[in-house]
Amino acid sequence: MIEWFAIIISLFFAMNIGASGAAASFGVAYGSGAIRKAHFALIFCAIGIVLGAVLGGGEVVKTISSGIIPQKLINIHIVLIIIFSATSSLFVANLMGIPLSTSEVTVGAVVGVGVAYKLLFVKSLLVIMMFWLIVPLTAFLIVFPIAKGLYHLQNKGILKEFRWLSYLLILAGFFEAFSAGMNNVANAVGPLVGANIMSVTNGIWLGGIFVALGALLLGKKVLETNGKKITIYTKWEGIIISTTGATLVIISSIFGLPVPLTQVTSSAIIGIGMAKDGRGVLQKHIVKKILRIWFVSPLFSLSISYLLVKVFLASDAYSVTVLLSVILATLGTISLMKAIKEEKRSIHEEGSGI
Repeated sequence: MIEWFAIIISLFFAMNIGASGAAASFGVAYGSGAIRKAHFALIFCAIGIVLGAVLGGGEVVKTISSGIIPQKLINIHIVLIIIFSATSSLFVANLMGIPLSTSEVTVGAVVGVGVAYKLLFVKSLLVIMMFWLIVPLTAFLIVFPIAKGLYHLQNKGILKEFRWLSYLLILAGFFEAFSAGMNNVANAVGPLVGANIMSVTNGIWLGGIFVALGALLLGKKVLETNGKKITIYTKWEGIIISTTGATLVIISSIFGLPVPLTQVTSSAIIGIGMAKDGRGVLQKHIVKKILRIWFVSPLFSLSISYLLVKVFLASDAYSVTVLLSVILATLGTISLMKAIKEEKRSIHEEGSGI
């Protein structure tokens, strides 16, 4: 019975992954008008997700299931803790308006279990964290010179918008959905595979189908929101962003590395922005958001999974007390800093200060 409960939660998590990040992969194509109907965009997206999961999702599943902590440590109770920690982290973050990466949240939840039991493959974890920085940086370094060259051609009147670019943009969106299937499905089913509840093959098929269902049934709002935000990009820009992000995520997936597609795409957007507007884009909130997501995502779920292990499996009241004290102290410090800033702002506006 408890195994079925774990499977249901995992598949619910998979649908949420599809409804959020995966559905956004066709945002450029939909927002630019290359695909005019939302349901057609979501159908293409769902097909890309399933194909990506089935054809290339196995390596990332293996990493999540046994590459961060020993597989012998993963049982049904640990699976529930990992999935609950990842899912609740995303839920709380959504309530607070903080965007989190599903890959980083899942890895953080697995690491929290490893820290609690003092069994962690540190070298593997460091490699994953290193690529969380390297891959987005690489996206920027690829996009910036390409965009710079295209803008130079555009200013000379050489570069124009052709009708066939719409088809190329749809293909780029499909490529991005494919990469999401390769990388993100593992976040939902990796713990189940680690606990031998299902095989890698069954996991990627079932996970891929439910991530695709999430995009198909629940992704319309995200698709429309994302599409409206990116209509300022030309088809050329959209092709560069989607293709670069998808290529890097697919390469990472081949090596079994879970990486955040959203941050890779954001870095490509920064490259476009710098090529167009110069260094001023670096002062915008998007850079701060990337750094915040990178730092907060894994720590959030790590703390929850560590706490759950100590409370329900280890009965370690001392560690729980210490962790809660640190969390409360951190929240209190943040609240105090906000209060001080508001007080200074109030004094300045009233004319009583500097």
